[in-house]
Amino acid sequence: MRTTFIDTLIDLAEKDERIFLLTPDMGYSVLEPFREKFPSRFLNTGIAEQNTIGVAAGLAKSGKIVYVYSIIPFVTMRCFEQVRLDLAYNNTQVRLVGIGAGMTYGTLGPTHHAYEDIAIMRAIPNMKVICPGDPIETKELICQTYDLDGPIYIRLGKNGEPNIHKNPSIIEFGKAAELIKGDDLILITTSNMLETGNIWVEEWKKDGVNVTLVSMHTIKPLDQKFIEKLIDRKLPIITLEEHNLIGGLGSAVAEIIAESGFTIPFRRIGINDKFSHSVGSHNFQRKKFNLNEKPDLDTLFKKSI
Repeated sequence: MRTTFIDTLIDLAEKDERIFLLTPDMGYSVLEPFREKFPSRFLNTGIAEQNTIGVAAGLAKSGKIVYVYSIIPFVTMRCFEQVRLDLAYNNTQVRLVGIGAGMTYGTLGPTHHAYEDIAIMRAIPNMKVICPGDPIETKELICQTYDLDGPIYIRLGKNGEPNIHKNPSIIEFGKAAELIKGDDLILITTSNMLETGNIWVEEWKKDGVNVTLVSMHTIKPLDQKFIEKLIDRKLPIITLEEHNLIGGLGSAVAEIIAESGFTIPFRRIGINDKFSHSVGSHNFQRKKFNLNEKPDLDTLFKKSI
């Protein structure tokens, strides 16, 4: 996703001279092509995230479309007050590009893990929240949103993720993307869990369970009408995210279900409000939080389906 992001941004910057890229001393081996092509539109602000957001806000107020690139905790949490006031309160055209969704930086520990960011960002007025699930979504959503008014948070994973989408035309900012349609169960994924969700759907199919696979790449604004249509199908719904169960995709979907007046089987799969106190790779961390193996549906729903 990181390479797709910078390649797409370079293409956009060639067409629009307003695009400016900032980094608080991150992005080595990723951002160099942009810096070399547009040296006057790139600035490494050093390890000073709060100040970086202030610089971004000033550039945006001067007519620039500003992208700030860093690891997720550093571009969302370390500078939260500045994001809330300098960017969101003033409704600036700044895009926060956070790398390392969930536990991507597994071995670097909780300082680099990111499983509260969706909850934090979606709670800020004016802030849009985008969580692409593969490189195709990354490219499409950056192209569709680069000139939107107001701030945007873009949550990316790493490099090397496979392309899951076969039809990019169904990817639209603010709209859910239904990749597979099934009549037994609905699985809604976001961000870097799309690949896992796709694997689970194929495995369930071998078990005789046909599952609808949805990528909820835009968390805010959330596609409420689409979720209401899913509720009308009266099928069990599962949400899947590499994020705290509090405040993320599952919470957002649960809010709509609760207000719909309908009772349907619903379960959230994510990180159960815990820090990881173990050192290990991304895959190790996922296993620790039971995010790799598909759940047994009878156990998950206690034989309610």
